[in-house]
Amino acid sequence: MGAYILKRLLLMIPTLFGIMLMTFAVIQFVPGGPVEQVIARMQGNNADSLSRINGNSGNEAGGTQDQTFNNSAGSGGAVKYQGAQGLDPEFIKSLEKQFGFDKPPSERFLLMMKNYLTFNFGDSYFRDRSVVSLMIEKMPVSISLGLWVTIVQYLISIPLGIRKAVKDGGSFDIWTSAVVTVGYAIPSFIFAIMLIVLFAGGSYYSIFPLRGLTSDNFSQLDFIGKIKDYAWHLVLPLAAIGIGSFATTTLLTKNFFLDEIRKQYVVTARAKGLTERQVLYGHVFRNAMLLVIAGFPAAFLGAFFASSLLIEQVFSLDGLGYLFYKAALDRDYPIIFANLYIFTLVGLVVNLISDLTYTWIDPRIDFESRDV
Repeated sequence: MGAYILKRLLLMIPTLFGIMLMTFAVIQFVPGGPVEQVIARMQGNNADSLSRINGNSGNEAGGTQDQTFNNSAGSGGAVKYQGAQGLDPEFIKSLEKQFGFDKPPSERFLLMMKNYLTFNFGDSYFRDRSVVSLMIEKMPVSISLGLWVTIVQYLISIPLGIRKAVKDGGSFDIWTSAVVTVGYAIPSFIFAIMLIVLFAGGSYYSIFPLRGLTSDNFSQLDFIGKIKDYAWHLVLPLAAIGIGSFATTTLLTKNFFLDEIRKQYVVTARAKGLTERQVLYGHVFRNAMLLVIAGFPAAFLGAFFASSLLIEQVFSLDGLGYLFYKAALDRDYPIIFANLYIFTLVGLVVNLISDLTYTWIDPRIDFESRDV
C-alpha cells in the first residue's frame, strides 16, 4: 500500500501542474484583464477604485491621479489597451509593473508556481488584502454548507435507500422514487426561491430567517441559543442545496442493497435462521455500503466547493463561491488561481483518501497489485 500511495502522490505533481498551466494559458487570451479594469474604472470616474489601486501600488503607480491623464490625445502611438487612449503611457507601464505584466508569461507562470509551492498566494489586486486572509474569512460559510449538507444527505439517503430495497416494487418504493426524482429535477436555486416565498416571509409564512447564517444578536445569545440560531438559519440553504443530491445517494444505496440481497450468502444466512435485521445489517450492509461510504470524502468535497454560488446569492451567504465569482468579474487573478490551486490539490488528495477508504471497508481490495 505504501508504494501505491507514493505513486499517487507523485502523479499529483504533473496533474496539478498541467491544470494550472492550461488555465494560465487560457487566461492570457481573456479580454478585460486587471489593467483594463483599472482603465475602465478611471474612465467611469470611479475615484475610490482608483485611489485604492494607487494605494496598493505606492510609488509605482506613477504619482497622483492628475498625472495619470494626458491631455494631449495624440501622445503615444498605438494603444495597447482598450480605452487607454489619452492616458499617460508611463502610467500604463506602472500598472503593468504593479500587476506583474511587465514580465513575459512564462516567467510569470513559473514565479507563481514557485510561490504556490509554499502556499504564498500573494495579495488581491483590488481588495488590498492577502488572498489567504480572504479565503479564510469566507471559508466558514462554505464549510458549514458543505459539511452539514453531506451529513444530512447520508443520514436520510442511506436508511431511505435500504428501506426502498427491502420494499422493492411496493407502494413505498414507487412514491418515494417519484419524490426523489422530482427533487433531482428541480434546480437548486429555483427550489431556494420557492422556499423563501413559502417559509421566509416571501408571500405566505415567516418561519425561517431570510439571510445569513446567524442573527444580528448572535453574540448576545447563550451557548444553546447560538446553536439553535445557527441551525435555524441552515434549514433553508441545506434543503435547497441537498434537494438534488438525495436522489443519487438514495438510488445508489437501493441498487447496491438489491444486488447484495440476491446473492447466495444472503440465502444461506436466512436458511440458518437469522432474522431479517441480522441479515441486512450484519451481512448485507458491509458489502452494499462499500461504494456509498467510500464516496463520502468526494461527496463532501463536491458539496463544499460547489456550495452553489446561486444559493449563496439567494440567501445572502458570503462564501467561497461568491468570492470566486467576484474575482472572475474583476479579473482578480491571484484569487482565481489560488482557488483553482487549492481546489485541485484538495480534490486530488480526497480522491486518494476515497481509494484508501475502499481498502479500509473491504480489505479484499488491493490497489498495491494494480497499476495507478
